Amino acid sequence: MTRNRWEIVAGQESRDLWIGGRGPVLVFGFSVLLSAMTYLAATNRAMNFLEQREAVNLTLNVGLAVGVLLTVVVSADAISGERERGTLEGLLLTPVSRRAIIVGKLAAASSMWLACLVVTLPYLWVLGRGGAGAMQAALLALTVGTLVATGVGGLGLLISAVTNSNKASLASGLLLLLVLFAPTQLPALPKTGVGDLITRANPIGSAVHYISQILVSRRGWTHDLSYLASPVVVALTVATILIVAGPRLVRLTAGLR
Repeated sequence: MTRNRWEIVAGQESRDLWIGGRGPVLVFGFSVLLSAMTYLAATNRAMNFLEQREAVNLTLNVGLAVGVLLTVVVSADAISGERERGTLEGLLLTPVSRRAIIVGKLAAASSMWLACLVVTLPYLWVLGRGGAGAMQAALLALTVGTLVATGVGGLGLLISAVTNSNKASLASGLLLLLVLFAPTQLPALPKTGVGDLITRANPIGSAVHYISQILVSRRGWTHDLSYLASPVVVALTVATILIVAGPRLVRLTAGLR
């Protein structure tokens, strides 16, 4: 009784994920991908300062993209997966509130991002040669990356709560990521008018823009701070919905009642 209920759920979910679960396998695959990409970035660039900063920015963007992807994969399985496996009923019978269950599951899913963050930091340090650029990239990953991962991971958990099929939940989560990441891979959108509005409205696109402005364009941290409005709004909105509607989201069948 001395521990908060959500901490108990988060602890159990984290153990299921990291001890005998798929967490270590996913992180190992992530590290292999990042190693290959970092090797290519380090061996195919001219040794000048501008391209060094671009390599750090590219590595951080890849780490953010894949880290958020893995977080969504975990969160999208959190509730719909238990429905399919028939284990949700046992969890609902425990003396833990449904709100605590959903908060604990979100915290456990966020541990996937934290693991990806820990793996990413050494690569940023090597490419940045331990300089100011590497330190900035590490701080951006910790702050902006965690903000984006929490918000989008929360969306994955919300999708999981309102779907009965685990496959449908995972497919919807991946489709959401595709919609959010696709604009970041297109040619640069106009910096004014509709193009700027699209960038600002996209929590991932706006975060990527903010990061690149600091690492590549060498802008100050407060210069384009308004671009973080979308990630902040998404994270706060999703967290509020999950906490307020938690008792109605965690059910044996999907839907709000």
